[in-house]
Amino acid sequence: MSRSNKHGHFILSKMFGCLMLFAILINSSAVNAQQQTKLILQHGSHQHAKRMDTAMLQWRAYGLGQFIHWGLYSILEGKWDGIKYNGAAEWIRSWKVLPNSVYDSLNLQFNPIAFHPDQWAAMAKQMGVKYLTITTKHHDGFCLWPSAFTDFTVAHSPFQEDVIKPVVEAYNKAGIDVYLYYSIMDWHNLDWRYDLKTKEDSIAFDRFKQFTKSQLTELVNRYPSIKGFWFDGTWDESWKKSGAFSDSLEQYLKTIHPGLIIGSRLRADEKGARHFDSNNELMGDYEQGWERKLPVTYADVHGNDWECVMTIPENGWGYAENWMGHWKSSYELIEMMVRSVSLGGNFVVNFGPKANGEFRNEEIIDAREMGEWMQQNKEAIYNCEYAGWDKQDWGYITKKRNENKFYLIVFNMPLSGKLKIKTDKLSLIEKAYPIALPQNQFLVEPMDNGNFYIDISSIKSKSPFVIAVVTKNAKGITVEDKKTLQ
Repeated sequence: MSRSNKHGHFILSKMFGCLMLFAILINSSAVNAQQQTKLILQHGSHQHAKRMDTAMLQWRAYGLGQFIHWGLYSILEGKWDGIKYNGAAEWIRSWKVLPNSVYDSLNLQFNPIAFHPDQWAAMAKQMGVKYLTITTKHHDGFCLWPSAFTDFTVAHSPFQEDVIKPVVEAYNKAGIDVYLYYSIMDWHNLDWRYDLKTKEDSIAFDRFKQFTKSQLTELVNRYPSIKGFWFDGTWDESWKKSGAFSDSLEQYLKTIHPGLIIGSRLRADEKGARHFDSNNELMGDYEQGWERKLPVTYADVHGNDWECVMTIPENGWGYAENWMGHWKSSYELIEMMVRSVSLGGNFVVNFGPKANGEFRNEEIIDAREMGEWMQQNKEAIYNCEYAGWDKQDWGYITKKRNENKFYLIVFNMPLSGKLKIKTDKLSLIEKAYPIALPQNQFLVEPMDNGNFYIDISSIKSKSPFVIAVVTKNAKGITVEDKKTLQ
């Protein structure tokens, strides 16, 4: 190389070095600016890591839950005066054709003669349900318990008796935890406001907020065994402008009921952000944004606890004479449940009893068939989590918490009769077997790059099945070392 070329090469090297240094400084400045622009919020997220107390560990282990929407809307069955309402049945009071006075008089017809909470709990137990969420008050304001703060309750219906108390007792007796749904929005309460535009609005809404706090205190005191609240109806401007109150309300409820679990729907911060505060941090103990939809990848849940609540019809929570569109089979629901658990969440199936307290046949069939599958495969659902292994086309993978045991839930049998899996770099497969027959071990074939083939060609099944896989750590690495390395 000539002297001039050497000199030119030296200049270019210096220029490249300067450009690299400039890029690093710019990137560092951007990061610092991003950190500096993080908002100081008084009513934003108060916890920056997952809860690890006993109550939350139990919530995380549920896997499968049940939701029940039941109220005055069940009487109308999604129609009025011979006309079918094309929305979700529990929203029928908002239908402009139906006079509010007609709907609000339905409490005089509420008399569920076929309501048997022990039978409800037995169906849930057979289904494999670990927790129940039941409506105490939906948007219409009708209370399924005899609240002392309004006359619009079961106490002023032909039924007269408390609905919530026997449900809580029956489910607890069956070993199922109970959570209470409560709608903040209340169409029946004259102090409810959608927005706060005048001084009079604010005065009325202050009364409403006290009403809400009183009712929630009442529920906690009447049903001390409940594990948490599931809030709804918090999207209107009036509540979004009440961030300080919703923050204080959550803290108050957790003070009078230690260990209470509350999702991300209750609160807004002082800037009106919901679910996630204005710094994009989760408010609440778990994310409630997955309603009638599921995440695609684990990255979609941002490491948060979460649950999916799913209707059996396309959309509709309370009872309607005719379901809208497609209704989900038990296999569809099982796959959604497995997918939820494989991504670190819980799956909750909604039921809408008839006005008399009975479930429709389609719901009973789905519950029974899910239960039959769970009876054999529940080990792959309860107390399981995201496995961290690559998703495969044949199905899903879950992992038993704090164990080196994985579950391959197969929905699409490969034509080759072999399951391809890719573990993390520190795991070797020790054995693989059908979940119900540990003695029948499959041939495991190691491949390059952490891949394995498991020969399951001997399985002949027309339903989803589970293969248990036990791993050992490569090169003598301990579980604790593995956690450190990861």
